[in-house]
Formats: sequence, structure tokens, C-alpha cells
Amino acid sequence: MCTAVTYRTKDFYFGRTLDNDFSYGDEVTITPRNYPFHFREAGSMETHYAMIGMAYVAKDYPLYYDAVNEKGLAVAGLNFVGNAVFWKHRDGMDNIAQFELIPWILGQCASVREARTLIEKMNLLDVAFEETLSPAQLHWMIADKDDAVTVETVKEGIRIYENPIGVLTNNPPFEQQMFALNNYMHLSAKPPVDTFAEGLDLTRYSRGLGAIGLPGDLSSQSRFVRTAFVKMNSVSGEGEKESVSQFFHILNAVDQQRGCCVLENGKYETTIYTSCCNAQKGIYYYTTYDNHQITAVDMHREDLDETTLTRYSAVKEEQIRMQN
Repeated sequence: MCTAVTYRTKDFYFGRTLDNDFSYGDEVTITPRNYPFHFREAGSMETHYAMIGMAYVAKDYPLYYDAVNEKGLAVAGLNFVGNAVFWKHRDGMDNIAQFELIPWILGQCASVREARTLIEKMNLLDVAFEETLSPAQLHWMIADKDDAVTVETVKEGIRIYENPIGVLTNNPPFEQQMFALNNYMHLSAKPPVDTFAEGLDLTRYSRGLGAIGLPGDLSSQSRFVRTAFVKMNSVSGEGEKESVSQFFHILNAVDQQRGCCVLENGKYETTIYTSCCNAQKGIYYYTTYDNHQITAVDMHREDLDETTLTRYSAVKEEQIRMQN
């Protein structure tokens, strides 16, 4: 399970948690402008926008979980098990494999508006990257500084939804996630007003009573509601450090601790990494489950006209700064 979110101060930020019981091997990966993408049915893209994100690199191909391109457009793929549907080849469409969606979009689109136009012509193929990597059942959030959409591939076809809160988790489908917010319209970051009954003098015995009822469990629907409430009420300064710090605080509200979500195989789902990318500056920040120190990679410190990937293995051991 995962959670993705957008955030805007002076700059635009985009990131996510990746929650699972195992990792393929996570690397902050920069794909430069001249790295050639060879698509299964859509030909080759020899030149494109540069991008940075977290990926599993297999056979020198970046299988991105989330990424941002040099124009500030961002995409994250989240599990959508039981609802995602992919298809066979369709004539007259751009036939793109599920694992090709992020480079296909980020390689040639500078905005959500451009991405929407591309997606309307796209047919997502039920094609595996290789025999041991079957197509992941995903839906996606695509965002820039001005807009955000959710893209779902279901039995009825591709659906593109406006995402006014800039939040996405897993199931149920996005329309149902948004509708569920109606159940929480009474929540407030402010102290509650006593409307229980006339003649009954009730006391505010604690701070934070306005948020009583905010779900605290680890289900995807509850994480959607909790993230939406925290993000929409979040306040921070405009500076980079303040903005990045606040972004991680937003996603820490849905952090998954080892032992709290036991799977059928006896393993535990945890938050493997949490990311925050300044989409306008191309700086990718992240933490991992056992490393709470924020690590950063700046794509513009690399040669973006190169032809080969630049890869940084995620720092996974705890970094503790001693004060004495």
C-alpha cells in the first residue's frame, strides 16, 4: 500500500510513501535527455526530457515508482489491485506497456494538460517487463504546480479524474475515495463548538478535539482521509527546508510501522521509503524505514545531456548525529 501527495509553498513538491513487505532494490535514478527509451510497440524515444525518481533498474531500464521531469511534471504509480485492467494491442492507439507509462509521459509532456492529451490516445498493454515481473496493478497521480489528476485503467477503459486535493492512496477507486470525504466534513483543525444538546455544559478538555473521528488505521481509505485532512490544513514557511520538513510531516501521518500490518505470508508491510521532490528545482529528497535523516539528490548537478543512467542506492542504515 502507498500514499502520494502534492504540496505547494513557494515551490511545488510531490512525493509518496512506498509500503510493502519487500523491496526489489530502490535507487534514486536520473535518466538524462539522451538515454534511449525503446518501447515495446511505440518505437524509440532517443531524446526526451530528463527525469529523476526512485526506480528499480533492471537490464539498465529504470522501472520508476515515482519520478519528476525537468519541466516540473510528476507521476507516481500506486497499487490498485483488483481494479486495474490492461489490454491487448489496439489499432489506432498508442500501445504502451504498463511499466512504460512514466517514461512515456515524462519524456514528452511538460504539464498535466499535455499529459491528459497523450493519455486519451493511450492503450495500456497487458505486457510483462520480463517473466519474473508481471504487470503491476496500478493507478497513477500526475501533477504539476497548477493541476493534479488521477488516472485509472479499469474494465470500462481509461479514466482521468480531476484531483482537487492532490492525494492518492490505493483502493477503492478514486471517485469512491473522494466521496468518502463527505463523512468527515465535521472535522476541523480548530476547537469544536458545543452543539450536542441545549442545557448540557460540555467542556473542551484537550487540544485537538476538532479532529475526533479522523481515522487512524492503516487501510488505504483511512490513509486517504487522514492525508487529505493533514495536507489541506498544513501550514509551513516558504523556504526550502521548512517546506521539505513539512512535506515529510504530512506523509509521516500515514507511516506504517513494522508489526502493525501482518500479511498472509507472515511478513510485515512497512514504509520502505518516503519521498519528496521539489519538482521545480529537480531535487529528490527521501528517507527510508531505518534512516530518518533526509537524503537528497539534485538532478541538475549531473550532466543531463548524457546517454546513461545515473544511479544512487538508497541509504538504508540509520544516520544518528551525536550532540556530545
